[in-house]
Amino acid sequence: MKLFYSTASPYARKVDVTAREAGVIDQIKVISTNTNPVDPNGDIVACNPIGKIPTLVLDDGRAIFDSRVICEYIDSLGSEPFLFPANGDARISVQTLHALGDGILDASLLARYETFLRPAEFRWDKWTDGQTGKIGTALDFLENNFSNFFSSSIDIGQITVACALSYIEFREIVDDWQPGRNKLAEWYSRFSQRESMKATEPS
Repeated sequence: MKLFYSTASPYARKVDVTAREAGVIDQIKVISTNTNPVDPNGDIVACNPIGKIPTLVLDDGRAIFDSRVICEYIDSLGSEPFLFPANGDARISVQTLHALGDGILDASLLARYETFLRPAEFRWDKWTDGQTGKIGTALDFLENNFSNFFSSSIDIGQITVACALSYIEFREIVDDWQPGRNKLAEWYSRFSQRESMKATEPS
């Protein structure tokens, strides 16, 4: 399998961490590349019409995207305990956390694009404030509902939230997010020490 990847992409990192936690990273050839919304990469577009990373190309030539689908496919190649619960309340809870983590990433990328890609004369501060506001309310929700989502067993929701928090710090999307969110901050400090996270730090 081939994975189109960028070390700065939190979605690609989520896939990388998932592959490491599932024990299948040795089955994947990582192809480092870059793309952005205004300058798509032709090699990626040839596999994924949306032109986004990550994109996973299977040995038979089929392409899988986006990160949510890739992660679930990769997890299916591993062995128990799976990062995606099969069914029931456990699956709903993990997938809800997964969606919230992706929502934080979406807002972070939109804020990043507005302040980095968009020409200065066209930037809209209210738009950026709206995105960072979503991040703040999401992090408050996680802190206030911590025991509902974070357990000792690792899952795709936790991976996604950890990658999102790392990206917020890496790109300085918001000011220090940790004050007042002690449970989330302590969990993130521990989770960041996992080998899968340390091996995939953005650059």
